[in-house]
Order: sequence, then structure tokens, then C-alpha cells
Amino acid sequence: MKTGIKLIGLLIALIGTTAIYAQGKRVPASAGRAEFIEVEKGVKLHVTDIGDGTPIVLIHGWPLSDAMYEYQYQSLAAKGFRVIGISLRGFGASSRPYGKYNFDVFSDDIKVVLEKLQIKDATLGGFSMGGAVVLHYITKYKAAHISKLALFAAAAPSWKQRSDYPYGVSDADAEGLIKATQTNRQDLIAGFGAAFPAKEGGITKNQEKWLESINLQAWPYAITQSITALSNLDLRPELSKITIPVAIFQGTQDKLVPYVLAEQLHQGIRNSYIVKFENSGHALFVEEAEKFNTELEKFARS
Repeated sequence: MKTGIKLIGLLIALIGTTAIYAQGKRVPASAGRAEFIEVEKGVKLHVTDIGDGTPIVLIHGWPLSDAMYEYQYQSLAAKGFRVIGISLRGFGASSRPYGKYNFDVFSDDIKVVLEKLQIKDATLGGFSMGGAVVLHYITKYKAAHISKLALFAAAAPSWKQRSDYPYGVSDADAEGLIKATQTNRQDLIAGFGAAFPAKEGGITKNQEKWLESINLQAWPYAITQSITALSNLDLRPELSKITIPVAIFQGTQDKLVPYVLAEQLHQGIRNSYIVKFENSGHALFVEEAEKFNTELEKFARS
């Protein structure tokens, strides 16, 4: 009896040891890259990090997230780039702490992510409000970690009209938009679907739903605070400080960020050029995704 019990115990121990050994021999399937990066205590940003090679870092627009670059990640990774999308705090799957949501904070967060990922000589790209974010980052941190800047339908150098700047939205329209984020957010976001492409049918209905679903993930407080910060931001005095190469991607039929803003950026940034997307509105990254990816690849390699 005792011998039988000892034999059973020996078999159990042997099976357990074999299982542990088998688990220890397993080769991890992941590349070991973090999906969330802590930028301050209790605040983590969601990061998409795919591919290997020269880094391209992408910042989303308002009120999107890093998910907007779905048609860029795999395409550019297949071309030999490491493509990194960062969701700003309050957007997508990133943390949504109560506090400030302005361009200093966004730039500080990006700096921490780039430091923790040990990124060097990257091409940094930003779409719409994200264009203003990356411009601010470049001037605040003197292009730390970055060798080239790409602006996609950027809401800059000033999204709002000024006394000496007749371009962009009026004070009344900016105030109306800010109020709508607090009183009618769902309808406001639904309305973006029709305004995004150059014309009806420029993107499919399913693509409209996809973009709307991303927009609806954003924290309402962050939406209001960030668009308010954008309305107060005037980057015109900063443009002359930019010395790295800059590519300006702009849809000629953009109803949300008019083409004239791209011209203003080009005039203010000496080492810049404009890439026209003749068949695009604001959704150039989807409407002409192949051209978008090809031009971004070309710029990053130049």
C-alpha cells in the first residue's frame, strides 16, 4: 500500500516537472513590445508598434486615436519601417485622467514615449489636430528624437482666424463646435462622416462607421479641453524655428482644414514642400491611402 502511494506521488511529481520544463522551453510569440507606456504615475498611453527598421511615429487627429492609421501600419512595416502610433491621453485606449489636455501636455507625453522606446532619427507625422501637436513638439523640444516632420491636413499654424490671419474657422464657429462637444457630441461626430471625404462616396459607408466608432471612444472631457486648447493655439511665431525637412500632405478638397492652411505652413517653414492630394478631402489617409503611404515612404527614405 505504502509502495503504491509512493509510486503515485512520484508520477505526479514527474508530470509536474515535465509540464514546467515544457513551458520553460516555449519560445515567446510576441516581440516584447509594450502596448501601453506609462508617461506619468497612473497615466498610460496606448501604442501600436509594428515592424522593424527606421522609425515612423504617427499622431492622430481629433477626436480619433492611433487606430486611424490602420492602412498605414502594415503597408509601411512591409516596406522596412518600424511604425509607431501613439494615442494621446484621453483618446482611444489611453488613460483618461482628470487634468490638463493641452499641447504642452501632449508634447511632454510624446517625449516620454520616444525616450522609453529609445527612438532616434524618426519621421514624426501628425494628422489634423495631431499636426498642431507635432509642430508644437518639434519647437518645444528642438526636434529631439526626430529628423523629419510630416504634416497631414494639419490644423495649423492657427486653426482659428486672428485679427491678422483671415484663414480657418471664425470665433463663432469655434465656440459653436466647443459647445457641441458638451451638448450634442454624438450628432457632432456623426456629422464628420459626411464632411471627411472630398465628396459623397469618397470613403465607403463602412469606413465612415469605422472612423465614427473610433471618434466615439474618446473621453468627452478630453474632446472639449483639447479643441479649446487648439482654438487658443497660434504657432505662426514658431514656424521659423523649424530646421528639419517637412512634408505637408493636403487634400485640395478638404472641407474641414482648407488648403490655404497648407500654403501658410509652407510659407512659414523654409525647408518644406507640399504634396497635393487632388482626389481627397480631410480623409486623405483613406481616400488616397496608396499615394499617402508611397509619399510618406519616399519622404522617410529621402
